[in-house]
Amino acid sequence: MQNMTAAEAKERRSPTITQSPAAYPFVRKVLSKDGTAIAFDQIGNGPPVILVDGALCYRGMGQSGQLAELLAQHFTVFTYDRRGRGASGDTAPYAVEREVEDIAALLGEAGGSAFVWGTSSGAVLAMEAANRLSGIKKLALYEAPFIVDNTRPTTEDDWDRISAAVAADRRSDAVKLFLKSVGVPGFVRALMPLMIPMWSKLKAVAHTLPYDGAIVRDNQRGKPLPASRWASVTIPALVMDGGNSPAWMLRANRSLASVLPNAQHRTVKGQTHMLKPKAHAPMLVEFFKD
Repeated sequence: MQNMTAAEAKERRSPTITQSPAAYPFVRKVLSKDGTAIAFDQIGNGPPVILVDGALCYRGMGQSGQLAELLAQHFTVFTYDRRGRGASGDTAPYAVEREVEDIAALLGEAGGSAFVWGTSSGAVLAMEAANRLSGIKKLALYEAPFIVDNTRPTTEDDWDRISAAVAADRRSDAVKLFLKSVGVPGFVRALMPLMIPMWSKLKAVAHTLPYDGAIVRDNQRGKPLPASRWASVTIPALVMDGGNSPAWMLRANRSLASVLPNAQHRTVKGQTHMLKPKAHAPMLVEFFKD
């Protein structure tokens, strides 16, 4: 979650951010603990890696598919639709614990253990999973969207408005409110509903935005991260941010690296919150193989 530059806005308008599920013909499903079916793809060979998407992304929208293709040269890579998105089910009521159980089910498919990577709210979810599950061997996190000081506005009101729009089934409004909250320029927000295929995909998963809010909002209040919050996450962790991301994001992820017991921090030169698989894959290969 960050202020978006004009260059990033151009990227968001590009169709390259969308991947076709047809690229992965062997779609499988696994049942989570509460019986919810979670759709996933598995490609490559080697030690297993599970990729956890951020808000509004799933196998049919986002960059995790391209990242999986690059990592598949070294690993068995699992991409999945977080609950409520794509081909996965969505059992009420929502709780962050249910999403952790979804990752546990994927760990079972991976043989009981795996490396885990997460981006944005997916990075926070990956940490929650590592905090509660024993099968995660290493954790790679990209730009957990925490707000740890007063250098940008907090998000409590934003998440309340998004949740209200979802409750009223105003999906377009929910997406627009989220895009405004993360800094997408107004002219881009005005144009995006005209991009019918992409906008339809965003609206289809708009009801999951409050799920991301439940995951991140407690640490978007402009306060330091609690030192003991993830004290049990003692596995090796790689905390990354983008060199062209705003200062508040860099401070947040440096702070995160400092509170994780066994973490290293790296800033990826020239990168922003918009994931670039080719820039990330070599770092992940090095970290997971080390």
